[in-house]
Amino acid sequence: MAELVEKATRVPVPGGKIIDEYVGRVNTGDEAVSIAHMIAPAGWTEPFQTPQFDEYTLVLRGRIAVESPDGVIEVGAGQAIVTRAGERIRYATGPDEGAEYVAVCRPAFGPDLARRDPE
Repeated sequence: MAELVEKATRVPVPGGKIIDEYVGRVNTGDEAVSIAHMIAPAGWTEPFQTPQFDEYTLVLRGRIAVESPDGVIEVGAGQAIVTRAGERIRYATGPDEGAEYVAVCRPAFGPDLARRDPE
């Protein structure tokens, strides 16, 4: 049966990024997949992480940089990037432009599954 998700739950994170989870562990109790709308300000970055989930990121506005041991991939509006579980990565925005994007994680995002490096 179809199920309407009427609203997101805001997931608090440091650094000024906004995460509104529509589907996932926090908002719907779904452990298989999460879908979140993100807004990251200009100059935002987060610590490196080695997540235990695949992440599919679709950039709607602006640009994000995804850093890995292989280098940095710039992802602009209308583009997407896929990162795999166990891959060491870090997301950031440039100093002059933030980004709006949708992230889909499989299995669902959880802070313990992100395995972020200590800051």
